[in-house]
Amino acid sequence: MKFNTAFRSADILLPADADMTKWAVVACDQYTSEPDYWAKAEDIVGDAPSALRLVLPEIYLEQDGVEERIAKINKNIDYYLANGIFKEYKNAFVYLERVQADGKLRQGLVGAIDLEEYDYRKGSTSRVRATEATVPERIPPRLKIRENAGAELPHIMILIDDELKTVIEPLKGRCPAKLYDFELMLGGGTARGYLVPEELHEQIDKALLKLSQKCDMLYAMGDGNHSLATAKEHYEKLKRENPDKDLSNHPARYALCEVVNLHSEALEFEAIHRIVTEVDTADILEKLEEKLGLSNEKSEQGLWVVLGGKRVRKYIHNPLSKLTVGSLQMFLDEYIKANGCKIDYIHGADVLAKLSEEPNSIGFELETMKKQELFPAVVADGALPRKTFSMGHAYDKRYYLEAKKIVE
Repeated sequence: MKFNTAFRSADILLPADADMTKWAVVACDQYTSEPDYWAKAEDIVGDAPSALRLVLPEIYLEQDGVEERIAKINKNIDYYLANGIFKEYKNAFVYLERVQADGKLRQGLVGAIDLEEYDYRKGSTSRVRATEATVPERIPPRLKIRENAGAELPHIMILIDDELKTVIEPLKGRCPAKLYDFELMLGGGTARGYLVPEELHEQIDKALLKLSQKCDMLYAMGDGNHSLATAKEHYEKLKRENPDKDLSNHPARYALCEVVNLHSEALEFEAIHRIVTEVDTADILEKLEEKLGLSNEKSEQGLWVVLGGKRVRKYIHNPLSKLTVGSLQMFLDEYIKANGCKIDYIHGADVLAKLSEEPNSIGFELETMKKQELFPAVVADGALPRKTFSMGHAYDKRYYLEAKKIVE
């Protein structure tokens, strides 16, 4: 029995016979300032079949020859589909056990999300929602690949708020058919994938249905928001171009993704701090105090102002958002637009303190958002400000493994 939970089984493609360490590569939006990482990946893969040949690492987006790269990617996808590189598993879920570099186990479930149930725009009331603001300019390059591609490979990770662990965790030890078990390249840990028996599909559906009764938003984006937004735009474009055609069962309506429980012990949120440079620090502090009611008196929202390497605790008494980071970012966006200074987003309080020592620079150190704040904040405020939180290190991000056809 199928319930409309917006997540379903899919016809999943996996390599029929490949060195999986060479096959799987990390999400394309990682290591964007580290060409050495991608050069090492190239050396590891060599001439072997690999997802590296089917995706465009973003480090190459601004380089010459990107159009030729995209054409080659689409050609490679067609070749892999036509020449037996893939084996297809019909009506499948894959239960995934990812052992991260820190040794922690992250469980996931690979299936297809219904793009009719996803809306990344602010104010969305859809069951699948973006957690951070989507940048429209980041969609067209991805769309160029997708609109001529026969298949997709996702690095999309979607979160469910399943505190009682009813959806994914019960699958452990109940999926005997192992699909892969290997070490991920370049420090990514290991990945084990299992085909979920069909008799467990209804259990998954029922658990998701029960979870959906807790909140109108059942799924929140973890990673890969712009990739899912691209899939959405591609599907909407198909509908516009084929107004008289029934696309309700078209493969492009569904995007392959991995669903992960927000409450997994392996998922750790990290704060992303702000540094503002080329700024009159006295003026920005004065305006900040006026706009947000910043003072030493305690309140629910607090942050550290970092100036000259020294940090001072301050509290917000006129919040603009449900989260501290939202209140701060709304102020900074307005101030920077009016005053022409620059902003950067920093991982690590020690790095922030050092940068704040530079002339005309001021840092804002934020506390890490609690996991239980995520769903209520998105429901209350819509998509959160960019760089609200980081979810794990680059090497712990999802690797490209499974694929799915997106053409009829």
